[in-house]
Amino acid sequence: MSSAAQYASPLAPRESAEGGAITTDIPARLDRLPWSRFHVLVMVALGVTWILDGLEVTIIGAIAPVLQNTQTLGLSAGEIGAAGSAYIVGAVVGALLFGWLTDRFGRRLVFYVTLIVYLLGVLLTATSWSFWSFALFRAVTGLGIGGEYAAINSAIDELIPARFRGRVDLIINGSFWLGAAAGAGASLLFLDPNLIAPNLGWRLGFAIGGILGLGILLLRHYVPESPRWLITHGWTRKADATIADIEQRVRADTGAELDPPHERLRVHPRRSFGFGLIARAMLGKYRSRSLVVLALMVAQAFLFNAVFFSYGLVLSKFHGVPEEGTGLYLMTLAVSNFLGPLLLGPLFDTIGRRAMIAGTYAAGGVLLIATAILFGLDAFTAWTQTFAWMLIFFFASAAASSAYLTASEVFPLETRALAIAIFYAVGTAIGGTFAPALFGHLIEIGSPWALAGGYIFAAVLMLAAAVAEAGFGIDAEMRSLESIAGPLSSE
Repeated sequence: MSSAAQYASPLAPRESAEGGAITTDIPARLDRLPWSRFHVLVMVALGVTWILDGLEVTIIGAIAPVLQNTQTLGLSAGEIGAAGSAYIVGAVVGALLFGWLTDRFGRRLVFYVTLIVYLLGVLLTATSWSFWSFALFRAVTGLGIGGEYAAINSAIDELIPARFRGRVDLIINGSFWLGAAAGAGASLLFLDPNLIAPNLGWRLGFAIGGILGLGILLLRHYVPESPRWLITHGWTRKADATIADIEQRVRADTGAELDPPHERLRVHPRRSFGFGLIARAMLGKYRSRSLVVLALMVAQAFLFNAVFFSYGLVLSKFHGVPEEGTGLYLMTLAVSNFLGPLLLGPLFDTIGRRAMIAGTYAAGGVLLIATAILFGLDAFTAWTQTFAWMLIFFFASAAASSAYLTASEVFPLETRALAIAIFYAVGTAIGGTFAPALFGHLIEIGSPWALAGGYIFAAVLMLAAAVAEAGFGIDAEMRSLESIAGPLSSE
């Protein structure tokens, strides 16, 4: 007897009227699956969003001087900054809009739409002819990227078995830095006037993201809708068919016999959940979790935006590194930022969430204070300071990735995507506006101790987040999403 037939018959939930209670074993069936090629497909097809974002951020930073050339768009420094702000605004709006749509209409529909919006934006950016067209197309690109975060993080967490969820989330979120490294490397090729004409090279740089996105769009055809979302929204027969298909694919990949699931969940399916119900959950029952996630998101967003928007200027102003030579230093930081989540990720599933999240935030904060003091004492060269940042970000990058992990697993399924969107939007709004402006001003002052003070402020935010996690964090390792936060439909 096939796996599909074995588990589709006696316990399979049937299509029921809205509000009618049903008992389902779908979450347990998903969490007891062995690792397989199906899960690798989910990681690649959905997790590429972070790589695309890293690619976008790095390329726009690399081509900024080229866009000031009259042979290209002839933009001013202020117009380039405004276009960057347009991208951030688009990402915030996209996260909130598509976060709500993801919870309302499903993960699969929205992660198709958001990737198409991203593709449209990035390909149109390559055709820009003026500041206004460039800024508009950057906003469209941001709209797609912001929406991707809510849709794909929800789908990944709901499809990956509980015992692998922590490391998978950290590796996927840390892959942003693979995109950053790829963008830095690609810019060296496309921006070389000896190889490609200036007005063509920067356009090809943006086309890279479009080409990658087209390939991923085809891969997503093989990623199903979340059976967890289907069952809580009343699509019981579709949920049963989807989980049976997933089980069959896993058996074909691994040859393993699947153990019968033992845990069941009773839910009252509804096609939609109002904002009032969602708000009461996040601000009432799960208020302390909301405050912890907010602390984690704001701290990591402030630190990363403060450092990476300004590090090239720091190297040039305080260490005399030529502007065209800063890319090498940034690439080494990108490597460290990826290695942290990759190597530390498994510990979030074994040692545990609370200890590792608090520990990585605290390590990043303490090392940052030491680095700030040494910087104020003028004890660094360009490379020794870069090595210090590599050590900091080895821990801080894992911490930042764990913030997104926390936002995606500690709230009920019906509000998961919107919760991710809200905290991403708040973190991006604060980190993407306040931090770069503050550190730009501190660099203009020209005093190492002024800049060191900014670093210490970022360290205090990291340490405060560590304390919040240690005191109020959730031990979510190895636990099903439903045991961490029961679906609203189960109440």
